[in-house]
Amino acid sequence: MSQDLSATPETPKEDGRPEWDNKFQYILSCIGFAVGLGNVWRFPYLCQIHGGGVGSWMVSILVSLYYNTVLTWVMWYFINSFQEPLPWSVCPLNENRTGFNEECYESTAVNYFWYRKTLNITPDIAESGTFQWWLILCLAACWAIVYLCTIRGIETTGKAIYVTAIFPYLVLTIFLIQGLTLPGATEGLIYLFTPNLNTLKNPRVWLDAATQIFFSLSLAFGGLIAFASYNPTKNDCEKDAVTVAIVNSMTSLYASIPVFSVLGFKATTAYWDCLDRNIISIINEFDLPEESIMRQNYTSWISFLNSSYPEKIGGLNLKSCDLQEFLDQSVSGTGLAFIVFTQAIILMPGSQAWAILFFIMLFSLGLSSMFGNIEGVFTPLLELQIIPKSAPKELLSGIICLISFLIALCFTLRSGSYWIDIFDRYAGSVPLLVIAFFEVIGVVYIYKIKRFSEDVEWMTGRKLNLFWQITWRFISPLLLLIVFMAFVTLQMQKPPSYTAWNPKYEGFPMKEEKVYPPWVQAICVLLAALPCVCVPLVALFHLIKQKRRNKSPSFVPPEGFSCQGANSNSSHPKE
Repeated sequence: MSQDLSATPETPKEDGRPEWDNKFQYILSCIGFAVGLGNVWRFPYLCQIHGGGVGSWMVSILVSLYYNTVLTWVMWYFINSFQEPLPWSVCPLNENRTGFNEECYESTAVNYFWYRKTLNITPDIAESGTFQWWLILCLAACWAIVYLCTIRGIETTGKAIYVTAIFPYLVLTIFLIQGLTLPGATEGLIYLFTPNLNTLKNPRVWLDAATQIFFSLSLAFGGLIAFASYNPTKNDCEKDAVTVAIVNSMTSLYASIPVFSVLGFKATTAYWDCLDRNIISIINEFDLPEESIMRQNYTSWISFLNSSYPEKIGGLNLKSCDLQEFLDQSVSGTGLAFIVFTQAIILMPGSQAWAILFFIMLFSLGLSSMFGNIEGVFTPLLELQIIPKSAPKELLSGIICLISFLIALCFTLRSGSYWIDIFDRYAGSVPLLVIAFFEVIGVVYIYKIKRFSEDVEWMTGRKLNLFWQITWRFISPLLLLIVFMAFVTLQMQKPPSYTAWNPKYEGFPMKEEKVYPPWVQAICVLLAALPCVCVPLVALFHLIKQKRRNKSPSFVPPEGFSCQGANSNSSHPKE
């Protein structure tokens, strides 16, 4: 008789462990964890630049610090979105109130609000600066919200996920509808879907694609394993994994459409502004009637004037206006969210409402990802009996959030933005590859693929097909090893560097590229190595523990001892 594997069992879990209310809640939690900020700002960026266990526990801690710091910035922008006009749309007056602030005037109002008003950034990572009180308040508020949502593990996150996971899709749809109506949206979408086959020859493209899908799916963080542990024992895990992977990838593509629509609108607006400035200069120089030169006939006029009056045209120092160049101006991560997109929002009708919607969406995306990161720490602490199971969940969640908040205070320094980039680059890249590699090797070659296949068959009711067998045995370990070696090779080609916002730099407002000091490079290595080293160290610890246990004298039951009546229930599939 066939069994309904999707049905929730009537019997409660052993040891009083909580369960998901329904299968949809579990899938939604996995999707909310996997679909995060990277789907909105890193995937479109990669499309643009290319033309179109204990270790997991530590990675979850490090990445959760990164995510919550980004939420801090999002909250600060959200609070400022209620001002009219938007504070990043105009340059403030200088100290003497006799003119615009020079730093703002030389760059843009958006850049000034981000780098000076929000981060108050130092020109060098070695200059730590002071704590920024407004960021500390926003950071505390973000961790308080995370604590309230994770106060009892999945019992509370399972309720909050209905809002935090579904709401971003609603906002993306609203932005999609609005974005498609903006001028230049078509150019942005053409740019998105037009492939550049020459970039496929670049190994960096493949490396970026591999790390993006790896990071996007939240593999090796521990959160997905923690979520899955609250499922019924007999569960179609294969179907769940494929569903989450497909939804995550489709979300990246879906999010790219409104993003590129808005970026196309911004590029087109910048292109028109460039043309208008040139047109005004030409009309004034040649004393031509107004509206004699329009955007539509600008090219023919320039050709005529270049051939007739080359010296006059050369003396005007006209800007080179090329729509493709504006579309090629790529930026990732915080730059896309807090600079490029905010610039585009200023130009949209009803900019204040769009700004509020946009930053609420980003906050929801980051918050739902935080649930998985916290659960990746919360569950192992209980299940590995590091913390007694009798300990109140509210206290444990509070301790995790408080410790994380205290560590994250370093990101509220004036140099905090540089450190968050280091966490993003080193704590969330190499460790994930190494941990996933050891996970695959541990399951396939130590636990043995045959035993694992029997377990999956017992859970799902069907045998694993040949595709999974070949993938787990050969393809996955090989690809992980190749990506890891490629990453290390690229890192060794030049010393690690960063870009600094320095108003005294001769190329300002362009960023100044600097090499990390030796002590910062040591911290980078530590962030990448510490979670990785935990894997072999813990394995060695258990190996030594097992050998000592084998050497201990065997138990000899006393005379008259009987095993009858003992509870011999086993959870092994074959029993």
